[in-house]
Amino acid sequence: MTAEPETDRPPHVLVVDDDPSIRRALERGLRLAGYHVTLAADGTRALELIAPAEPMTPIAPAPAPQVVVLDVAMPGVSGIDVCATLRARGTETPVLMLSARDETADRIAGLESGADDYLVKPFDLRELDLRLRALLRRRPSVGPGEPLLRVGPVAVDVAAHIATCHGVGLDLTRREFALLEVFARNPGLVLTRDQLLDRVWGYDFDVRTDVVDTFVCYLRRKLEAGGRPRVLHTVRGIGFVLRISGGPG
Repeated sequence: MTAEPETDRPPHVLVVDDDPSIRRALERGLRLAGYHVTLAADGTRALELIAPAEPMTPIAPAPAPQVVVLDVAMPGVSGIDVCATLRARGTETPVLMLSARDETADRIAGLESGADDYLVKPFDLRELDLRLRALLRRRPSVGPGEPLLRVGPVAVDVAAHIATCHGVGLDLTRREFALLEVFARNPGLVLTRDQLLDRVWGYDFDVRTDVVDTFVCYLRRKLEAGGRPRVLHTVRGIGFVLRISGGPG
């Protein structure tokens, strides 16, 4: 698991993009914002820097990055492949995906592979900085006495990181699990998008993003797989609520 950044060292970010001009611009902007920046031009190099499958030399490896800025569409090993490989290896380093405006399908695939958030190009470096710092704020580890959360057919075992619906296990990404946990802790309570951005992503600042709607859509799809009835509802103009009874949505 990624450690909390030390107070006397700048946070370490890995920027992965096959476009040299984008790498240079991000390196310059992030260094000015106070980050230690490492660059990778492709997915293969990114995996070597984040979580190599096995040590390549007896020399102690360089410190792994604490957060990754990862382009979705790269030749060879794509950003989607990189993220999926990291999650398969159990690496929890936060990943922020970058996607072009017309790459909706790639952006969706990136989130499904385990990315924590995304930004659409072009974007403001100040917003990238805020989002990275939010991703770097790690949640405290869960204690062994954490209760099992139950809302009707939905059960969330926070300590074991297991979620089920009608007894069927749900294959959730880390961010989808965190989202379901927040809903399960607030059954019947309508949560606004801003509240979810704060509690799940740590965004305590104003940010324009449809990431909440996107993740709710994926989570709802998994909860309703196999024809199971809807439990995660949309309250138009307000937000979302986990409840068993019917309702808008």
